[in-house]
Amino acid sequence: MQQNNLTHIQSFHSHTQGACYRVFNPKPNASKRLFIFPHASGSASYFRQWHEFVDPDIEVVVIQYPGRENRLSEPLINNMSQLVATLAVGLRPLLDKPFIIFGHSMGGAVAYELTLRLQSYRYREPCHLIISAIEGPSCHHQGQLHKASDDKLLAELTRLNGTHVDFKLYQELADMVLPLMRNDYQLIETYQPDLDAPKVTCPVTVMAAEQDTELTIAEAQTWQQVSAASFAINTYPGDHFYITPLVSSVTRDICKLYPSNQNWLCAP
Repeated sequence: MQQNNLTHIQSFHSHTQGACYRVFNPKPNASKRLFIFPHASGSASYFRQWHEFVDPDIEVVVIQYPGRENRLSEPLINNMSQLVATLAVGLRPLLDKPFIIFGHSMGGAVAYELTLRLQSYRYREPCHLIISAIEGPSCHHQGQLHKASDDKLLAELTRLNGTHVDFKLYQELADMVLPLMRNDYQLIETYQPDLDAPKVTCPVTVMAAEQDTELTIAEAQTWQQVSAASFAINTYPGDHFYITPLVSSVTRDICKLYPSNQNWLCAP
């Protein structure tokens, strides 16, 4: 019977990875999960190695937004509410174990909105919400960069240090990245958080880089306004994409945030 259950779980992972997430190292017997929400224009593969740095009993599930990699044939979504609604449904089968939600940059806003959605649906909620490299809802930056020229968009991507590729030498790569970046920037730049939304009931930790030109510590501190539980800020050296060179430190800090006891909300 145990072998049949194991086979069923492995089959579940292999057949659902084309939906809204990818698991690069399936762990059917893991006791916990870590959900990762990528940045604007990012894909699941950016985090494909993170499973190597977490505790053995944690399964890493990376969200895959539509229109990229294994979801390439699906239309892009440039509306926050629509994206979060699809993710809440798609991820529900994986909420059966204690889990932490981690979102980087745009992914931080998506992670926050998903946490609110899980609360409103009375689904199981995360034991911790981790927001990285983005300001709180009360000082959210709207903008018009999604309407900029291709050259300006690519320059912005390079400026943030998300990639060191010279796109002028790789036009095919630029043609692939630009639609994603324009779409995702439209999503985050037109996003209007509800400042009267219920507070997040789980603990919240913000991760911020000391040399990140997109986020001040004061802006990071505003996430405390949406938290009804404990709140903390972790700072790291580096720029907006500090999580790449410091993946070992970041994941170590994430693993410390799982509760040591079994007091985890068991909603239906």
